[in-house]
Amino acid sequence: MLERPAQDTRSDASEAPRPVAFRGEGFTPRAGRHSGWIALAAVIALWQLADSAGWINPLFLPPPSAIAMAMWKLATSGALWQHVYWSVMRIGSGWIIGTIAGIIVGFAIGLSTLARSVGITFISALFPIPKIALLPLLILWLGIGEEPKIATIALGVFFSTAISVYSGVDAVPRNLIRMAQSFNVPFHAIVRRVIWPGALPSILAGFRITASVALLLVVSAEMIGAQWGIGAFVLQAGNLMQTDQLLAGVVILSLFGLAVGKLINMLEARLLHWR
Repeated sequence: MLERPAQDTRSDASEAPRPVAFRGEGFTPRAGRHSGWIALAAVIALWQLADSAGWINPLFLPPPSAIAMAMWKLATSGALWQHVYWSVMRIGSGWIIGTIAGIIVGFAIGLSTLARSVGITFISALFPIPKIALLPLLILWLGIGEEPKIATIALGVFFSTAISVYSGVDAVPRNLIRMAQSFNVPFHAIVRRVIWPGALPSILAGFRITASVALLLVVSAEMIGAQWGIGAFVLQAGNLMQTDQLLAGVVILSLFGLAVGKLINMLEARLLHWR
């Protein structure tokens, strides 16, 4: 018998199956703990360097050091806390009212045929209207004070919340609802144990949107008719060409948005731990 050449043996060994790495972990992107802050610090350092080198006119874009100094002066004078207090009060009141009403209407649209046929029509007709355009009309109805501003924020939050809630209810798998009905589970128990947990991710995602909507509307409302508030402060600084204070107000709004986002992350971690 003829022996097989050694070259063929090496060829067979090279063609042997190789172990393949497991790729079934799923798509789970994770944000780096420090990468975002490092990138932000690099941008701020580059910004400061550009101003120190004279590449940027400080009148149009003040350096971060000037913005930090403006924020420090506002904080030590006490004006910052008054502006923040009024803005937070308006945002909190409007957001709570709009969220509660939006959750109730959203669940009604998601669970009731009559409410859906009527509610979707009204929401589709009224949702595209810029809510800040209704502020003069709300002033005529509610008078000059905090009520029109809070109502404007509540309207903006209400429509976004209602849409996210009934979209979340629609996204709940119908097989789970039918299974619960086949075991004669009461309607209120199905809503509480099946529909609510299934719709919760969409509702919390809607909270992120409504928080941004509330922040946008409070700034717009304060620019139109308010003495105190971050929006009124930004408008006043812009009229006086105090760009360092103007950007200080913008930074405060950004910090407020980051704080709200952190709170929603904590809420998601607590309520959606089963995912």
